[in-house]
Amino acid sequence: MDRERDALLGRRISDLNLSIRGSRVERLVSALNAELDQRGIAYHPTVYLSDQWGCPDRTPVIGVPFYLADPRLESIEREVAGNVEDDAESLRYLRHECGHAINYAFQLYQRPDWRACFGRFSQPYHDRYDADPLSRAYVRHILGWYAQKHPDEDFAETFAVWLGTDDWRARYRDWPALEKLEYVDRTMREIADRHLEPENPTEDDLPVEAMQYSLAEHYSLSEEQLPIADSRQFDVDLHRLFLRATDAPSGESAGAFLDEHRGEVVSRITYWTGESPSLVRSLLDHLSARAGDLDLRVGTLEAATLIELTAFATTVVMHHRHANTARPEERRRGGSAA
Repeated sequence: MDRERDALLGRRISDLNLSIRGSRVERLVSALNAELDQRGIAYHPTVYLSDQWGCPDRTPVIGVPFYLADPRLESIEREVAGNVEDDAESLRYLRHECGHAINYAFQLYQRPDWRACFGRFSQPYHDRYDADPLSRAYVRHILGWYAQKHPDEDFAETFAVWLGTDDWRARYRDWPALEKLEYVDRTMREIADRHLEPENPTEDDLPVEAMQYSLAEHYSLSEEQLPIADSRQFDVDLHRLFLRATDAPSGESAGAFLDEHRGEVVSRITYWTGESPSLVRSLLDHLSARAGDLDLRVGTLEAATLIELTAFATTVVMHHRHANTARPEERRRGGSAA
């Protein structure tokens, strides 16, 4: 397997002959289209394989991560990112991106009633954003309170809940978000039987055929590092999490403990915060290396240590996120959430 893995990492993605036909993606797209049919929506957006989940800005096509089309690539993704979307999570993303595609195909965002309900489509788009976890003005669908990111995301999330939730009226009763769901319900009934010619992605939308770089380069290009300028940055915190070797001479090495639980911690923090696996992993890598330098050990309550470690790392990641919320981002892909 290692030999096959290394061979795959060295190949250009465009040369992997990946196709939706016959893959898990085909089954997921069929499930999405069945939901659209059940709601009476005649328009089915084009789905294609790309580098990530997304819908190019104002272009009604849905990009799906290429690794979902090949179990071997799923295995590599799981190794690198710590997680691969199961069918339920994939359908959540498909419904969300479908919301973008329908918004763009019918140019709903230009309608005054859309703006009155969701806000200005043209307002600045920020990759990191402040969110109020107690707000009831937005639906909950993708983790990270994603509907609060931008009016375009608010619509896509509201559409996704409307499409995939039969009891949305009861679930959101007495929430201001119910008005948005009612708007989507009215608008979808209005456009349901309208037939539009599906568009196809261009090279600018980055289909797999245009990804003329290796799988290894794909993962190196997507690496995001936490900017830790001084190796001593978290020494005080590490001394609170772990014990000195003189205090626990028979305890497990803190570095080994961090390495052992790295995948689980990275996966959980990424899942709840919405930050990239590479950024979270860079923090865990730093903590592991520094704990080794300090010769720290794990106490007897390993489960408590793991909980405290996860809470600490999550706090660091979220403070970093908050400190960078004011940076506007280029909207190459609307709705990229994974």
